[in-house]
Formats: sequence, structure tokens, C-alpha cells
Amino acid sequence: MTTLLAFLLTLAVLVVVHEYGHYRVARACGVKVLRFSVGFGKVIWRRQSHPDATEFTLCALPLGGYVRMLDEREGPVDPALRSQAFNNRPLRQRVAVVAAGPLANLLLAVVLFAGAAWVGSNEPKAVLGTPAPDSVAAQAGLQAGDWVRAISADGQQWRDLASYTELMSTLLESTAAGESVHLDVSNAEGHGRRSVVLDTGRLGAATIDAASLRRLGLTPLSEPILGKISAGGAAEQAGLREGDRVLAVDSVPVTDAAALREQIRRSVQSDGPLKSLWVVERAGQRLELAVSPRAVKDGEQTIGRIEAMVGSAPAMVKVSRGFFEGLTLGAQRTWSVSWMTLKVFGRMLIGEASLKNLSGPLTIADYAGQSARSGLAQYLGFLAVSLGVLNLLPLPMLDGGHLMYYLFEGLSGRPVSEWWQTQLQRAGALILMLMMALALSNDVVRLTGLH
Repeated sequence: MTTLLAFLLTLAVLVVVHEYGHYRVARACGVKVLRFSVGFGKVIWRRQSHPDATEFTLCALPLGGYVRMLDEREGPVDPALRSQAFNNRPLRQRVAVVAAGPLANLLLAVVLFAGAAWVGSNEPKAVLGTPAPDSVAAQAGLQAGDWVRAISADGQQWRDLASYTELMSTLLESTAAGESVHLDVSNAEGHGRRSVVLDTGRLGAATIDAASLRRLGLTPLSEPILGKISAGGAAEQAGLREGDRVLAVDSVPVTDAAALREQIRRSVQSDGPLKSLWVVERAGQRLELAVSPRAVKDGEQTIGRIEAMVGSAPAMVKVSRGFFEGLTLGAQRTWSVSWMTLKVFGRMLIGEASLKNLSGPLTIADYAGQSARSGLAQYLGFLAVSLGVLNLLPLPMLDGGHLMYYLFEGLSGRPVSEWWQTQLQRAGALILMLMMALALSNDVVRLTGLH
């Protein structure tokens, strides 16, 4: 229920802001707005202050919305109102009205990102756990206990990092763009500063998913303490208990939770799991337990699982910003996410990124449900950017497609013919339907674990 409500709230906020952008600028340009609708289909609520005013409606299918303006192309217009018809307004005003929807979403993203920065939140400190063997982080020379202090695209201009969350957000953008980054690193006490190059471009950015994040190899430092134990799982059968601190596995000391998780993942062979001898500390006593992780499929790999939470909560820091710093950060985050989104689309078009990166309503609903419990403002901000950028793509039926019509009109001095508009609309509808079908297919695969 939380997931459904969060999804509907997410959609409602984005739709209202997007359509309000069109509505507000249309009114400012002297265009008569006939209806402002949230949703499609049967009207379940309406409000109109007087017969000549805009009608506001809420419809039964809340999966979008629209602003209907007076337009001679859609029906007869009273000669007295012709100057208020959208199609009769100057080109610059029509461009402004169409662009206002996506720009409103981008402005919403700035406000949401800034608001999250102003309020502040507890985030993991950017102190790293043991990187997985053969990961990008391990090849860069990063070690358990390294504290990432700043990040740079070129090794010249540096930006201080406040938390692990901020580090990963920046790295995901670099990964999507196929670019390497420079990290300014010290030990956990802040001594021994050094610079390392993290070759995120080596991941290829084909698909940004859990597997690519494991290849990146970055996790926050966490103590090797066991959390909740699943009933009947491998951990319970071995005699492990919640709160046990793992000291060693097969005589190899365990430094942190990331190292322990990697040892568990690798504790399988072709014909099944490998039994390991664990040394754990429980209530001040050292115990030796034989543990046989369960072999499970993870994509094309077989890995080990003990069916228990592994790792304590990492060290946390309170991250908050002042008014102007938060506003600047909101604008920077909106720009960087917009640019990353465009790059991912571009890389998908030329085959350098997987089409699996497309997400649809099921993934949105799932993430919205999770974000409702922690960080809805940040999630809404990312989604607002995605919607704003998507609507600016030069596809017929999207705002970006109409802007391309107006660009042609501005350059040629004549509007796109109705015949061409019809053909382009059909092509655009086909492309959008294919994108929606692919996104929904990716959702099903992602949520059911079929990939």
C-alpha cells in the first residue's frame, strides 16, 4: 500500500508541476486555457469559477494530465477570441508555453535537491570498506579504511565530498558518461593524503545495475558483525547468532563486512558450497563454527549466501547546507543529472549503453515506495529531472517535438505542414509505445529477477 500511495503521490506532484508550467505561461502570454486536467478518462471532480474561466478537473485514470488551450486547429473559435487562440500567438510565445512544462519540472528538481540539502540528513561517511578483488576500486589501490575527501574530473579542480552518498551519486554520473575520476584520499583519521584515479570508464556503462556497482567495488566501512538471521538459513544451521563478530574465516583475518561478504560470495565451487571454519566473538568468548553457505544463482554466476545480514551500520555524518550553498547544490545536481540522462540516452542510441537502463512504472512505483521511507525529496528530484529531460527529447508527441516544429518555422518562415505533422505524430507514437513496452519489460525482468 505504501508503494502504491507513494507512486500516485510521485506522479501527481510531477504532473501538476509540469502542467502548471504550461498553464501559467499560457495565461501570461494571453492564451485562453479551457481545461487543466490531472489524469485522463471520466471526470470525478471539477471546478470552474465562472463559464469563461479555466475548468480544473481530476479524472479517473491518474497517469498523466494535460492543459487544453483555445486553438483553431482543434475546432471553431469565436472571432472575438481569435487573438487568444494558441495557434495565433507569436512564435516566441508558443515556444515559451511549450517549454514551460519541462522547465517547471527542472525547477522543481532544483528546489527539491536544495530542500534536501537545507534540511540535511544522516548519511554514511565516505570511509571505504575492502574493495572486491579485481574491482575498479581494488585496481586503483583503494583499501579498507580509506576516507575519500574530494573528487575531480581532471585532477585539477576538486570538489569536497560530505558523505559516501554524495560520492556514489557523482560516480554513477561518471560511470554513465564513461569517464574516469580522480579521488583525494586519506586514512580514516585524515592523515596521509594521496590521489588515485578510478577508471569508471572501464565499466563500459552498458547497464548501471547491482552487478556494475559490484565491479566498481566501493562500499562504506562496516564492522563484520552479523545482523538478523533468517530462520532455517545456512547461518542459523551453522549456529551463528545475531551480534556475532566474525574474526576470521579459514584462518584468514576478517577486516570488515565488505571483505566478509566477498568471502561468502566466493565460498562455492562447481558442485556446491564449500564448508569454512569461522572464528567468531560472542559475549567476550571466541567460538569456532563450521559454516556451509548456500549456493544460489546470481545472474549467470553461482555465489554463496548465509541468509543473514552481514555488517553493522557504517559511521554516519550529518550533512546539511546553508541557503545559498543548498540552492547552488540543487542547481548543480539538476544540471549534472540532466546531462547524465542525455548521455545515457545518447549512448543507448549508438549501442554503447544497454537498453536495460530504461525503467517504467513498476520500477518507479517500487523506488517510490522505498523512497517514501527514506529520502523522497531526493528521489522526486531525480524523477523530475528525468521527466523534464524526456519531454525535451525531439520526438513528436513530446514537448521537444513541438519545439522542433517551431525551430523549423523560425528558420523557414513557414509552419510544418499538417501532412508532415500527422506522419511525424504517427512515427513518434510508435517510438514512444516501443519505449514504453521496453521499459515495462525491463521492469518485469528487474523485479522478478529473470535476468
